[in-house]
Amino acid sequence: MGGGTAAPRGPDGFAELTLQARDLHALERFYVEVLGLEVLDRQDDRIWLSVGAHARLGLWLPGEKEFGDEGGAHVHYAFSVPPDRLRDVAEHLTALGVEHRGPIEHPGGDRSLYLEDPEGNVVELWDYYARRVR
Repeated sequence: MGGGTAAPRGPDGFAELTLQARDLHALERFYVEVLGLEVLDRQDDRIWLSVGAHARLGLWLPGEKEFGDEGGAHVHYAFSVPPDRLRDVAEHLTALGVEHRGPIEHPGGDRSLYLEDPEGNVVELWDYYARRVR
């Protein structure tokens, strides 16, 4: 904030996101079978899923965890998807009978798919960052 010295480079992406689950196994099935995430670890009150090479998604039952985390509602989140795979993902969702919207093109040319998981969380699949790298 002031002071004249430059801040060190900050975060370069998300490492972890957790969602509270009423039905842990239904949510796991959705993220594994519909979105193709892989299970990293299962514990009594949570499941960890791999999201790309550098991030994980936690599915947690309600209740206090070891660092005082208690879960709760989120507002919005999006998974990054390469632009050339977005249409394939939409076709996969359709074949599974999963309701979704899109791909929807945004100003600037990036596109998104939107769907809900079994807990009612809106999941966005977005090609923005992958499109920027090209």
